[in-house]
Amino acid sequence: MPKKRIILAGGTGDLGQRIAKALLRKGAEVRIVTRSNGSSDTLGSLIKSGVKVVKVDYRNSTDLAEACKGGTCVVSALSGLREVIVDAQKQLLDAAVAANVARFIPSDYSIDFTKLPVGTNRNLDLRREFHRYLEKAPVSATSILNGAFMDMLTGQAPFILFKLNRVLYYGNADQLLDFTTKDDTADYTAEAALDPHTPRYLRIAGDQISARRLAEVVGRIKGKKYRLLYGGGLGVLNLMIKTAKAFSPGTDDLYPAWQGMQYMHNMYSGLPKLDPIDNKRYPRLKWTRVKDFLS
Repeated sequence: MPKKRIILAGGTGDLGQRIAKALLRKGAEVRIVTRSNGSSDTLGSLIKSGVKVVKVDYRNSTDLAEACKGGTCVVSALSGLREVIVDAQKQLLDAAVAANVARFIPSDYSIDFTKLPVGTNRNLDLRREFHRYLEKAPVSATSILNGAFMDMLTGQAPFILFKLNRVLYYGNADQLLDFTTKDDTADYTAEAALDPHTPRYLRIAGDQISARRLAEVVGRIKGKKYRLLYGGGLGVLNLMIKTAKAFSPGTDDLYPAWQGMQYMHNMYSGLPKLDPIDNKRYPRLKWTRVKDFLS
């Protein structure tokens, strides 16, 4: 049986490279479609791993469609603002349709923004805008929603304040939050890309944990007491967001401080909580819990 060819956009990025490697492990033929000015260092390592790389100008619809030919699914791991999430993905989707690719996985990988009011998260509103275009396309689409990347817990997201031995929360300390590692998200996305019968949405969470439980887990791992730090109610956080935006209106940054605050507000509101969870769809996958990740 010939290998399934998966077309991957954004394959030179962090998540994209993980998806490419996961697809290769599962026996897929991977063709990465990248812009003409893509990083040569990254591309070189990807080619050595066994993927085929095609450089194209996204504005050239003919060349982009040619790059998608023979694909069974187009997977987008593109990252950016409007010119990427809306404009470039529209070009990619049109190319997939022109090349008769049956399936399309957009670059969502987030909390369930379909449940959020418009205007509460700039980056997720852009995904929602692209969805309106996607729903009209003659293609079978599947969005992967994974909550927040668990990797953020040791990065810039201020959930765990390691220097202060605190876990920051707003609103309710018992609100469950969805986290999934990038590797687990990539592994699941690869499975979905090779699965011809996926539904419109697939929701996954490596762990669902509250701020209160997170303080207990990190304290046990670090061998010291971690306490909760109440930042205020959701109304206070919303006021902080408006103030931060007032000092950086129209920013071209992908993740300005207020964008991270919007994400935290969304999660602690409970509105975008993932339900139902589709972790068991691919039984062979193993999931990373927060305690394992932090260890």
